[in-house]
Order: sequence, then C-alpha cells, then structure tokens
Amino acid sequence: MTLTVRVITPGKVVWDAPADEVILPATSGSLGILTGHAPLLTALGTGVMRVKVDNQWTSIAVMGGFAEVENNEVAVLVNRAERGDTVNLEQAKSEQAAAEKALETAVDKQAKLQAQQDLQRAKALVQAAELTKAP
Repeated sequence: MTLTVRVITPGKVVWDAPADEVILPATSGSLGILTGHAPLLTALGTGVMRVKVDNQWTSIAVMGGFAEVENNEVAVLVNRAERGDTVNLEQAKSEQAAAEKALETAVDKQAKLQAQQDLQRAKALVQAAELTKAP
C-alpha cells in the first residue's frame, strides 16, 4: 500500500504521484508519514520536504503552508514549492549570500524580518538542490 501525495501551490502542481514515505518540515519539527498514518492537519514552515518512491528520495523546497493526512492521502498546500532537481544551485547560493548580507546590515525590524524570510527560503532551495545531487 502506498500514499497518494500532492504538493500544490497557487500556480501549479509540483508533485502528484504515489509515494512510500514522506518527511514534512512542520513548524514543530520534521514529521514522517507512512501508510496507515492517523489523520493529521499541520502547519508547515519553510524547509525541505522529502518524498520516497522505490527507495529513491526526491527533495522539494516548500515555503509555508499546510499538510493534511487522511486515508493514505497527503495533501500539501503551500505558498511556493520547487523540486530540488529544478533548482539552480548557484543562483540559490547567491540568493543565500545576499540574504545573509541583508540580515547583517538590516537596521529596522521590517528589514530584518524580510531578510530572515529570504534567508530561510534560499537555504531551503540550496538544501533541496544539494540533497538531489547527493549520491
């Protein structure tokens, strides 16, 4: 028995396929989902979601949203998501460096908050890309 997993953003469906296991970046920490999991609704933070199919992991950077698990179906509704194999790693690293610099030089709360959000997003993209390229 497998899970049916869907990752949906406002603009596109990023993933819609069966999977053996899912690891979600819940706001309270990583959350593993296997078949037969109890019904669940959880908030997601910015981080890397991992999907296991036939002993191979796919990494997806997700940026805030919710996940619902019920009857072996995992619905992930997020503001933005990008598969690790589609991330431009050099661009993501550049964005991470720019966000780190912006955080260091931020002078007010609004600028710091924006820089922190940009840094989290860039780190998730870098991690998803690097996990995809790992042997």
